[in-house]
Amino acid sequence: MKIFVNVKQLGKRRNAVEDKEVLLDPVPGTVTELIVAIVIRQVEEYNERLEQNDLLKYLTDEEIKDRATTGKVSFEFNYNYNGLPADTEKAVRNALQSFEDGIFRVFLNEEELESSDQIIDLKEEDKLTFIRLTMLAGRMW
Repeated sequence: MKIFVNVKQLGKRRNAVEDKEVLLDPVPGTVTELIVAIVIRQVEEYNERLEQNDLLKYLTDEEIKDRATTGKVSFEFNYNYNGLPADTEKAVRNALQSFEDGIFRVFLNEEELESSDQIIDLKEEDKLTFIRLTMLAGRMW
């Protein structure tokens, strides 16, 4: 099944990621299954990018301008993991915990998916939106 995923971060004028086509098989039936399927696909894509051996990486003027609107111009190298592949199991646990803790919200078309056990009915070319909520800087008293 083909769906479209859009990721937004509050406070940004543009989407950090444009609508991205994602193929899901099998079709998830709950919010938990949906998050797991999306995370697994993203980890696979991340690990595939690590395996690509580009001798000369450069950014075009268009890529620099596009990334500047999101606030960070980089070569998409994850310096936190020193180029090591992502752990799928750990990523899934983190995403599910983050959803439960309210770190991000998920919308199917225009409807918010509120609980992890909520049953969903995905249809071809539905649009998913993930909104990452940003904590305010400062102390917690």
